[in-house]
Amino acid sequence: MSATGTYPIERWQRTIEEGFVGARALDDASLRGAVEGAIAALDAGDVRVASPPARAGGEWTTHAWLKQAILLYFRMRVSGPLEAGDLSFFDKIPPKRDLEAAGVRVVPPGVARYGSFLEKNVILMPGFVNIGARVGEGTMVDTWATVGSCAQVGKRVHLSGGVGIGGVLEPVNARPVIVEDGAFVGSRCILTEGVRIGEGAVLAPNVSLTASVPIIDVTGREPVEHRGYVPPRSVVVPGTRPKEFPAGTFQLACALIIGRRDESTDLKVGLNDALREYGIGS
Repeated sequence: MSATGTYPIERWQRTIEEGFVGARALDDASLRGAVEGAIAALDAGDVRVASPPARAGGEWTTHAWLKQAILLYFRMRVSGPLEAGDLSFFDKIPPKRDLEAAGVRVVPPGVARYGSFLEKNVILMPGFVNIGARVGEGTMVDTWATVGSCAQVGKRVHLSGGVGIGGVLEPVNARPVIVEDGAFVGSRCILTEGVRIGEGAVLAPNVSLTASVPIIDVTGREPVEHRGYVPPRSVVVPGTRPKEFPAGTFQLACALIIGRRDESTDLKVGLNDALREYGIGS
């Protein structure tokens, strides 16, 4: 969760959960205070929607009440005009402020919404980071890449141009999309429905993953299938496999794990080198 001693976490959580089920009115002062406090803590990086496992191989923990806070925040806010230089907007939530002090570089017209958190040395090209999302230190969010609500992106990750990371606000107990430290996500990849990308994994361009898309490890004598999870350091490419229907046999999308990334491979050359090794790269 983070430094919870700084905040009345238990009281906030209880109040927000009551408000979410209608036991408190939206204009209740305690509820408004808890929601505003929770969103400010998300914006400061002092709490997070999902916490990493305490040990290697463990599961991430999703904090549903923080998702509830975001949904209540939307309901409490009223849209109004926003100005950013010569650009005008009409929305409920302003962009983040004080980026220079945070050590974050944002290239126009990149936008990180208030309630998201960008760690030091993040570079946000003309892309978008939504409320509740967290982006780790030294990560590149390249041009037209989007980081959806509540997504958790680790340190030293590269999200290439046009990557789409879906938001997962509802159901509130569902795991958000997670991209762990050191992963390389190729251009136009799509990650949705709480998919988890393991540390140091390499996704070739155009890999599209949902909770139900098969991720098939073809490196051994027999295929090994995963759903919603790419193991650490896996090299993944788009694939298809046949499926029988009444009208005939058709190819459905899947993803193929074709190898493992060498731990000594530099992140920036890992994608091309890994793909060339298997006769796929340019």
